Amino acid sequence: MEEYDRLFATIQELVMQHSPSGAESEIDRWLLDRFACIGVKAWLDSAGNAIALIPGRDTQHSIAITAHKDEIGAIVKTVASNGRVEVRKLGGAFPWVYGEGVIDLLGDNQTISGILSFGSRHVSHESPQKSHQEDTALKWENAWIETKCTQEELEAAGIRPGTRMVIGKHRKHPIRLKNHIASYTLDNKASIAILLDLAESLQQPPVNVYLVASTKEEIGAIGALYFTQRQELDALIALEICPLAPEYPIEDGEKPVLLSQDGYGIYDEGLNKELRQAATSAGVKVQLAAIAGFGSDASIAMKFGHVARAACLAFPTQNTHGFEIAHLGAIANCTRILKAYCQQPWNQ
Repeated sequence: MEEYDRLFATIQELVMQHSPSGAESEIDRWLLDRFACIGVKAWLDSAGNAIALIPGRDTQHSIAITAHKDEIGAIVKTVASNGRVEVRKLGGAFPWVYGEGVIDLLGDNQTISGILSFGSRHVSHESPQKSHQEDTALKWENAWIETKCTQEELEAAGIRPGTRMVIGKHRKHPIRLKNHIASYTLDNKASIAILLDLAESLQQPPVNVYLVASTKEEIGAIGALYFTQRQELDALIALEICPLAPEYPIEDGEKPVLLSQDGYGIYDEGLNKELRQAATSAGVKVQLAAIAGFGSDASIAMKFGHVARAACLAFPTQNTHGFEIAHLGAIANCTRILKAYCQQPWNQ
């Protein structure tokens, strides 16, 4: 389908823009350029959120739709004299999910590629890594980055404690599985593609619509909290992935998921009802779920009293925080629901 081809191409561009939490300048440049091409006013706020505004007919009321632009990864702890770099997790990243392979260290002056390493397999009980083959889970403390650079070369590149590590672009290219897309960082680059589609299609909605590519969500929804503390909103909707797991009654496929509850609390029933009505008017069926071990910009902002009404619309995703797989139709249907919601009469 042409729609799926276009959506795949956009997400492919997005996932190739590195954006570990707090070091998101690469995707920021890309996003501001894309919003400018669409012809929508956009800017970066002081926290690092990339914000686009679609002016409404009634400028006294505003809603916001967020999709976080940061990705999980790791942060450098030490740089050794032999060129090895030790890292610790940034967000919900696990070394065994990435596996041994190419990673990128985003230095102040230069990106250095290295190999996430766990040690040799052909060892006996005398080697510490033997236990990770048979007994204990592999942790970041047991892994290292092999760069084959000198300490001076790494210093010149600006590799230091605090430098971000992400999966290498060498390994980031998405693949197509029929009507599915498979890639690292669909969480939450695929949701950014929804924001871009809305930026192109929404014109003079009933109220102001802020499209917020939020920063530092993976480490506590920091960007969304900053934005919602300063911008009065009548509703906040977060776009997210939704984990596919046996414990949740969620099916893979074209149907998006509307959450009633997550690990931070319940979502607003009135806003969820409005979104279900928007889905019906758009001809889209939705799945309903209450999940744990999960939070969004919306649930965290509502928990801290920054917004009165919040919701989370998501697309079912396999292998969350890993090499994720999602149906392109579910992503496209999120756009349809939100477009219908943003265009419906305002009843506040």
